[in-house]
Amino acid sequence: MPDNKTTGNTVARVAAVGAILLAVVVLALLLLRGDNASTYRVLFQNAGQLVKGDDVQIGGRRTGSIEEIELTGDNQAQVTIKMEAEFAPLHQGTRAVIRATSLSGIANRYIALTPGPNNARPLDEGAQISAERSTAPVDLDQLFNTLDPKARRSLQELVQGSAEQYRGKGRQANQSARYFNPAISTTRQLVNEVLTDQQAFTDFIVNSSQLVTAVAERRDDLAALVGNANATAAAIGQENVALAQALDALPTTLRRANTTFVNLRFTLDDLDVLVAESKPATRRLAPFLRELRPLVAAARPTIRDLRRLVFQAGPNNDLTDAVRKLPGLQRVATPTFQNSIAALRRSQPVIEFIRPYVPELAQWFRDFGQGASNYDANGHFARIQPIFNAFSLNSAGVLDPVPPESRSLGLVTGQFSRCPGAASQPPPDGSAPFLDGGNLGRDDCNPDQVLPGP
Repeated sequence: MPDNKTTGNTVARVAAVGAILLAVVVLALLLLRGDNASTYRVLFQNAGQLVKGDDVQIGGRRTGSIEEIELTGDNQAQVTIKMEAEFAPLHQGTRAVIRATSLSGIANRYIALTPGPNNARPLDEGAQISAERSTAPVDLDQLFNTLDPKARRSLQELVQGSAEQYRGKGRQANQSARYFNPAISTTRQLVNEVLTDQQAFTDFIVNSSQLVTAVAERRDDLAALVGNANATAAAIGQENVALAQALDALPTTLRRANTTFVNLRFTLDDLDVLVAESKPATRRLAPFLRELRPLVAAARPTIRDLRRLVFQAGPNNDLTDAVRKLPGLQRVATPTFQNSIAALRRSQPVIEFIRPYVPELAQWFRDFGQGASNYDANGHFARIQPIFNAFSLNSAGVLDPVPPESRSLGLVTGQFSRCPGAASQPPPDGSAPFLDGGNLGRDDCNPDQVLPGP
């Protein structure tokens, strides 16, 4: 019977052999299963300095690599890419662009994919993405080859002039570079607004072309303008200290003006309503101005005389001198006006009492004038005829004799306090006697003293 030590060694050997067999099986599975990567072919007009092994990226992440680069029969570059399993398959509508990781270097290109929508049909293994859906880069040497010698020489002068412009201004240039991003963002918003109305943008391009053509016909004047602008820029450059101070104060000024601009925007909105309402009147404004022109021409002497009236050399001879003396006149006239106001206030009750009797007074003047209108050899004379009330009409409609001592100059006995309008029979509308809205009471006149009869 084996001892315990021999049995333990046997078990350890069996476990070691089992572990080795398990590792071999796992390695065989990894080697024999292969990968699930998918391959596709992309056509480009040119390979753009791609090399085998370059990355294939989606959204800035490496998703595959370039397996092979070939030349097709129609002289296009066919690039075979291999996509990792988790990013396959691609779908119809996928676009490919060759990009550079930096401006320096040669073999520093990669393919950037823009996958098609997930609801599109998946591309088969080995499927081809046509050149219509791919974009190859344009290298700087290709761009420079399109320039003629004169243009290349001008470009060199531009680069050299830019270097001269920024010489010793590195710190200021770095500070200005901080504003590039907001400037580009706002420019993008401007371009989006411009492209919103394609017809207006097209009209702008056409009108700009006509403008450039017209400017080209005046190239000599434009050259003189550029020369004058150069002299102006030189003069401004000599005042760079003052210009720098003005630029330093500009942000504060713009911040303070922000509120004004906001209010101005609302004002312009209100002004649009005024302009819209004014448009019908503006159609008649031109004929009115044409008719007004002769009047303006004829009014020149009047305006000239008015100017002399307002201002003329010498003391105390024009309207300006009169206006200057008005404060003294005001000081003198103030007590007079105050006394006049007090007198008018005190005379108001008298005027209110007399006012209802104005018709009687006017009638008296009229009748007196008629009575005194006759004349003889000695001139006008007035006839006076006394009227004695010898009879009085009683309630039965019978005339009763009035004693002589009771007779008076009135038409009716005992009526010594008639109200205005009571000298004749009352009218049907009740407008007489006139009591002036209650201002005349029994202390002033008696409304019961009226003439008899209907």
